Formats: sequence, structure tokens, C-alpha cells
Amino acid sequence: QVKLMESGGGSVQTEGSLRLSCVASGFTGGTYCVGWFRQAPGKERKGVAVIDGDGNTRYADSVKGRFTISKDDAKNTLYLQMNSLKPDDTATYYCAADIRACGASWYSLSRFNYNYWGQGTQVTVSS
Repeated sequence: QVKLMESGGGSVQTEGSLRLSCVASGFTGGTYCVGWFRQAPGKERKGVAVIDGDGNTRYADSVKGRFTISKDDAKNTLYLQMNSLKPDDTATYYCAADIRACGASWYSLSRFNYNYWGQGTQVTVSS
């Protein structure tokens, strides 16, 4: 059974930085797609960035150039480095995973295509 556990959220001011981590367990290798989603109060959960087993990445337009997704296979850990944070980035951030190829951006950044989710970590950006 795949389990995901996020950490690293917090409160920062505009233009600040945070790094989120997600430790995964239960993966047996092979093809997979993992990534970060976020959900602000009253809004739907949206894809932020995903990465596949080969290190190929996809980003939402709203975070390109500011956020970087990466992974450490030896530690079974996924990261999201967030720089130049804005108040609009305020949300609960979730780690997601599925045992399949990521596919095109429109597909891989859709919350409907993931079976495994973490519990979320809050990120608050104040102006």
C-alpha cells in the first residue's frame, strides 16, 4: 500500500521561500508519476508540478520559473522548492502519486488521475 506524508509547510511573507517534502512508502519501483497539488479554501484542488521516474517534469503555468519539483530516490522523498511566493500561493499542498506514466501536462496535472494522496500541509503567504 502506497503511503505519502508531507512536511515543510508554514507561513512566509511575499517573495519568501519554502521547501515541501513528501516521503513515500509502498512503492515497488517501475513506472510512476508523483507530484504536488494545492487547494485554497472554497476552490478546487489543482495540479502544481509533477515528475516521473525518469525525472521529467511538468508545471502549472502559474508556478513556472518560481517552483521546482525534484526527488531523491534513495530517500523515497519528493520535494517542492517554492521561491518568490505570492499570497495567491496560499493553500493546502498535497502530495499525490500513481503507478503509471505521467502523460501530457493536461492529464498529469489533473487531480482525477491519482489514487494516492498525502494528508496535506498548509502554506500561508502574507503580503
